[in-house]
Amino acid sequence: MTNDKKPPICKSFGYAFEGIFTCIKKERNMKIHCVMAVLVVIAGLILKISSIEWCVCLALFGLVMALEHVNTAIEAVVDLVTEERKPLAKIAKDTAAGAVLIAAIMAAIAGLIIFVPKILGILA
Repeated sequence: MTNDKKPPICKSFGYAFEGIFTCIKKERNMKIHCVMAVLVVIAGLILKISSIEWCVCLALFGLVMALEHVNTAIEAVVDLVTEERKPLAKIAKDTAAGAVLIAAIMAAIAGLIIFVPKILGILA
C-alpha cells in the first residue's frame, strides 16, 4: 500500500487557478474569448436579457473557455512528447482546436439569437 497524500484542497484550487491565469496570459485565443465574454456581459446588462438568457450565455462562456483550456493542455502534451511532425500529433492538435471552434461558432449563433431581436426592437 502506498502512502500517496493528495495536496490540501486549497492547494488544488491554487493549481487550477494558476492554470486558468496561465492560459489567459499565454493564449491569444483565450484573450479573445475573455474579451467577447466581457462584451456579452455588457450587452446583456444594457439589453436586460432574461435569467434564462444569462444562463445560456454563462454556460456557453464556460464551455468555450473550458475547451480552450483542454486544447491548450493537449497542445502542450503533444509538444512535450515530440517536436517532430507526426500525423497523430497533428490529428490531436487539430481536433482539439476544432472542438473549440465548433463551440465558439455555436456560442456566436446563440448570441445572435439572443441579442439581434433585442437590438432590432430598440431600433424599430
